[in-house]
Amino acid sequence: MAKKSLIQREYKRQKLEEKYRLIRRSLKNKIKVSSLSIKETREIQRKLQSPPRNSAPTRLHRRCLFTGRPRANYRDFGLSGRILRKMVHACLLPGATKSSW
Repeated sequence: MAKKSLIQREYKRQKLEEKYRLIRRSLKNKIKVSSLSIKETREIQRKLQSPPRNSAPTRLHRRCLFTGRPRANYRDFGLSGRILRKMVHACLLPGATKSSW
């Protein structure tokens, strides 16, 4: 089980990212306009750097829903590999089967 403080920190990052998502998107769309001068694009880039660092989407980390483990996560299930394997063996995930050959 991951430390509670790390899980809360990740939750805080998710909230910040949601809060600043529209601002970042609109500024990036302004940069894409080709009719801007270099000074205008630099000014927009400075504005893009002004939100908190933890509001950047690249800082988000996918975690397991049960254990909070940050590594070896499967996007389709939101689970780490260990928990996914246990649940597949117990037939708790519909449509997922244990491979055998």
